Amino acid sequence: MNQHELKLMIEAGDTSLGIELGSTRIKAVLIGANCKPLASSFHEWENQLDNGIWTYPMSAVWAGLQDVYQKLADTVRAEYGVCLRKIGSIGISAMMHGYLPFNAEGEQLAPFRTWRNTMTEKASKELTKRFRFNIPQRWSIAHLYHAMLEKEPHVEEIAFLTTLAGYVHWKLTGEKILGVGEASGMFPIDSTSNDFSGDMIDCFDGMAQKLGIHWKLRDILPKVCSAGESAGHLTEEGARLLDPSGRLESEIPCCPPEGDAGTGMVATNAVAQRTGNVSAGTSIFAMIVLEKPLAKVYEEIDMVTTPTGKPVGMVHCNNCTSDFDAWVRLFGQVLTAMGFSFQKSALYDAIYAEALKGEPDGGGLLSYNYYSGEPITGFEEGRPLLVRTPNSAFSLANLAKTLLYSTMATLRIGMNILTVEEAVAVDVLQGHGGLFKTPAVGQSLMAGALNIPISVMETAGEGGAWGIALLADYMRRKQKEETLEEYLSAHVFSQAACVTAAPKKSDIDGFADYLTRYKDGLAIERAAVTHLK
Repeated sequence: MNQHELKLMIEAGDTSLGIELGSTRIKAVLIGANCKPLASSFHEWENQLDNGIWTYPMSAVWAGLQDVYQKLADTVRAEYGVCLRKIGSIGISAMMHGYLPFNAEGEQLAPFRTWRNTMTEKASKELTKRFRFNIPQRWSIAHLYHAMLEKEPHVEEIAFLTTLAGYVHWKLTGEKILGVGEASGMFPIDSTSNDFSGDMIDCFDGMAQKLGIHWKLRDILPKVCSAGESAGHLTEEGARLLDPSGRLESEIPCCPPEGDAGTGMVATNAVAQRTGNVSAGTSIFAMIVLEKPLAKVYEEIDMVTTPTGKPVGMVHCNNCTSDFDAWVRLFGQVLTAMGFSFQKSALYDAIYAEALKGEPDGGGLLSYNYYSGEPITGFEEGRPLLVRTPNSAFSLANLAKTLLYSTMATLRIGMNILTVEEAVAVDVLQGHGGLFKTPAVGQSLMAGALNIPISVMETAGEGGAWGIALLADYMRRKQKEETLEEYLSAHVFSQAACVTAAPKKSDIDGFADYLTRYKDGLAIERAAVTHLK
């Protein structure tokens, strides 16, 4: 399409807007009728460790949403000469899980507890035992049960419990709804009904009654919707929350809000059986759409769903690129101190490129990227560490490779359950997220680390904001009986460029040596948590 045709498309509102609230940035993507991005914007933010709780204030949520929308509108005006008023459909996504309780008056009862918190071990273990279904610490129901066990005063007042995506959607539309993929990170889903498991809700209500709780769980949870269903419309109040200038029109249809896992699946066309994806940013997780149930319950494996309710085996690790980012900032400070000017992206590219020059096992270096706890390896807290022996080959190349290996090590420990113990078949994993922005490097190292081919599409950099925009577009445009898989294959990915990296023997063997050192050295990390306060 030429510029004039695109302008007419935007003026007519033949577009879909996706906004995703990630861990370090809020991103907005506006797509057109061909599903390609017309404009995008982002707002950087960071979680806070407040009284031992990883959180974001809700004021920062709305300041970020308004800023990212205004930047998007400014970009549309600058590139197309159009004032953004009409939008065909809107979708909201955010980091999954966490805890956001409200009373009957809609007042927030406790600070937002994000997925990063790992204080719910007792609750998650008891729920896993009672449900015979793995309930990770970061799931909303684990946080709720933890608050109940701790007799937190606000629990009795809870009238509504939701996630960050559900909260934003509620405020924009007035609808207390979640997409099934996002809902599967709150409470177990019955994939035959695409709703919360009734048997497990009954079980939980019995547990709650013994603790003197008077509400019923079903009454405080959001309604569950599948991809393609309508989830309400942007209200006048919601339009002003998003765009205080008053230009954005209300009554825009909205799709069910989804989590970053679901939008990652959509953005990588990994929603059919035997497909999967690996998302690598502040956290890292890999998901495989299963052909059959797992043989038993594993505490290391989350059972979530696609946005249409298909069962997915998920390995989630709390820590990925935060420590690598800190080292890049340090190198940037050295350059600044020496009087050099540089672009941040160029610095990242240079350090990534050095990693490919490192020795296969990282030269004997050892890194732990644990900024927070890591349940897969049994840590409630984290301490970033770099450890070496006097005869380790301490070079920039080996340091860069070791830091990148550190982002993948815990993931591999969890993935062994799926690919080795359960023999789950996966043909290729689609990579997306910050780790894959520099061409070839993260992709090839990840292929060796997991011993699975890793593909990266040209659209991988658009991430979850593009994924939720596609879900909004699917709701608006889908033909009768057209499945999400059919829509994505026919309208979005039929001609998408893709580069695949196959595992190399040198990388497989080198990472295996590193992983042995990594497992043996976990006692060092344990000592750091114990003694470094």
